[in-house]
Amino acid sequence: GRVPAAQGHFHNGPPFFFQQDYFTDENRVLRKDPQQDYHLEYAMENSTHTILAFSRELHTCDANDKSITESTVRVIWAYHHKDMGEAGQNYHGLNRGTKSLRLLNPEKEEVLSASLPYFDLTNKDVPVPDKDTTYWCQMFKIPVQHEKHHVTKVEPLIQKGHENLVHHILLYQCSSNLNDSVLDYGHECYHPNMPDSFLTCETVIFAWAIGGEGFTYPPHVGLSIGTAADPQFVLMEVHYDNPSYTEGLIDNSGLRLIYTPVLRKYDAGVIEAGLWVSLFHNIPPGMPEFVSEGHCTLECLEEALGAERPAGIRVFAVLLHAHLAGRAIRMRHFHNGKEQKLLAYDDEFDFNFQEFQYLKEERTILPGDNLITECHYSTVDRIRMTWGGLSTRNEMCLSYLLYYPRINLTRCASIPDIMEQLQFIGVKEIYRPVRTWPFIIKSPKQYKNLSFMDAMNKFQWSRSKGLSYNELVLKLPVNVRCSKTDNAEWSIQGMTALPPEIERPYKTEPVICSSSSPLHCSLFFTLLFIFKIKCVLPLKTVAILVFIVKYV
Repeated sequence: GRVPAAQGHFHNGPPFFFQQDYFTDENRVLRKDPQQDYHLEYAMENSTHTILAFSRELHTCDANDKSITESTVRVIWAYHHKDMGEAGQNYHGLNRGTKSLRLLNPEKEEVLSASLPYFDLTNKDVPVPDKDTTYWCQMFKIPVQHEKHHVTKVEPLIQKGHENLVHHILLYQCSSNLNDSVLDYGHECYHPNMPDSFLTCETVIFAWAIGGEGFTYPPHVGLSIGTAADPQFVLMEVHYDNPSYTEGLIDNSGLRLIYTPVLRKYDAGVIEAGLWVSLFHNIPPGMPEFVSEGHCTLECLEEALGAERPAGIRVFAVLLHAHLAGRAIRMRHFHNGKEQKLLAYDDEFDFNFQEFQYLKEERTILPGDNLITECHYSTVDRIRMTWGGLSTRNEMCLSYLLYYPRINLTRCASIPDIMEQLQFIGVKEIYRPVRTWPFIIKSPKQYKNLSFMDAMNKFQWSRSKGLSYNELVLKLPVNVRCSKTDNAEWSIQGMTALPPEIERPYKTEPVICSSSSPLHCSLFFTLLFIFKIKCVLPLKTVAILVFIVKYV
């Protein structure tokens, strides 16, 4: 852990502060760092607030520091109303908190939206079942018709108290051939009794996930609404995560879309890339690290971009998505077989903090390119297989790419071959034709009449077997998913492709250390921390504020 600790107090005059650089050892004891890398830039205190601004080099090359990167940072804060004594810091008790942040996610210039029109897409008194995972779908009609507008910002509207219940929200474009009768009611998604109209909604046009805030489009790009080519009916899918099986929950969460008649230069699109969500994606138990790869193949991009946009598309933001076993996600980019700089990454993935990362510089995707969503998982605390699926206890490996100009490509993903996976555990034959799902194994004897899921769980996994299995899975042929809007497909869809030969593991760029000297402050960040005291304290109260930037 990294601890810039500050303390200050009033002496019948202006507040006095000093700050020092501490770290924590394995016993959670604060120790002063011999290399002082944090620098106090500004401090202010009154009877209700303490405000600190401090800076630090991104890469200090101090063994007691963590480099600051574009990955998620777990920020922990704590304070005590007394100064540190000779015995060390005072225990903060309940005066503490934590928040995941992406410190280097560049902010977009906020266009004043107070005067712009907006519309809300919100659920109406949805009864959330007392089960761990529910996907609820509701159809809406876009109220802006007959004239082109651009959505410039999307904000989450999460019902107060439901911040941990609503895990993510996806907005899909549906068939334009629907009528208003589909608007009458919502229904559980992916359910046998789900309305047929929901099946026409395959194109993701926006994604929000837990911990994320509102998303503002760049000034030259907007989400187009109001024309015949734009979404008229949309499906909002809300993922409710209720692991404690709480009963009686009623939810009214959703999204707010702010729009303008002043058109931007480009229409935005979204491509879902990575691993097609299915049981063919699986992770053995007891693995400290297991890597899965989802391929947006050269063949899919070649066909779609070649037909629609030979000059390429420009990606400006990426949302990386996995579930509870996820530890790190990288979006690798290759041009004519040569690896480029990572498109996006999060080496400290937090399931409870998933938001669009703005790219520092827009990236062009061209015919001849391919993309790999690389997901790292840990299943050390699990005794059964983890399967690709919708529940938060299942797994996903997805990237949502926001780009322009919009083309007719909505999904660029892959599925690994299942039969070769089963051969690894000794399966020889399955019953054909396949009449049940998951399908049933015929031989050998130890798996006879078991589903392939039961067989994989019966296999005696070890870490060495898990590693061998991981090596196999990464080399297996993949089934290509290459989708258009309105459930249409590019001709490459369903074809089998071999994954490209790439360097594994990915080689990170070497870190360039910076001196702590103020003469070498080329790469540093400044953080402003504001602490509010809920009750007015006497002016002579002495306070200590400890701010910890922790990387897990």
